[in-house]
Amino acid sequence: MKQIEVTIMGQSYILGCPEGGESSLLEAVGNVDREMSAIRDGGRVKARERIAVLAALNLAYALAERPAAPKSPPASVAVSPSASSAPSSSADDIDIDALIHRVDQALGADGQLL
Repeated sequence: MKQIEVTIMGQSYILGCPEGGESSLLEAVGNVDREMSAIRDGGRVKARERIAVLAALNLAYALAERPAAPKSPPASVAVSPSASSAPSSSADDIDIDALIHRVDQALGADGQLL
């Protein structure tokens, strides 16, 4: 597995990448960076963890809104046994406001996960 260095919201990360997957990974990094920067630049959210969670929710929602395509997990993602037994839900069952409320509760007043 190849390693590449990327920058998201001014912070450098070293990521593992399968051979030939560099362009897809860089596109994903660009999407995450744009989304996180837009949330930060909006001025209402300051904590990096909260910005990351909100960006992930926004990107997941946008992905769920795409027309359905055959789904298969990426080769580099391992599915845990507990995840495979969890009930699945469709994009229609997701209430984004409820998810954001749960994220806010988990992060607490200081915006820190830990």
